Amino acid sequence: MKETIIKVKGMVCNGCENRVQNALKTINGVEQVVADHNKGIVTVTSKEEVTKNVMEEKIEDIGFEVVKED
Repeated sequence: MKETIIKVKGMVCNGCENRVQNALKTINGVEQVVADHNKGIVTVTSKEEVTKNVMEEKIEDIGFEVVKED
């Protein structure tokens, strides 16, 4: 298992957290998702083969902005 932390802009409430969590849980290999709109982060526990890019695309598909780190 691996843990991935993704910074997300646009989450403003618990409903936003739920939308992100539910979307990410549809990805094969994702075990647990915890979104925190106060911190603007999503923590994903997944199997090794799930890439961060797949997670970021899923978040953007539902209308949130992923903050890319340099």
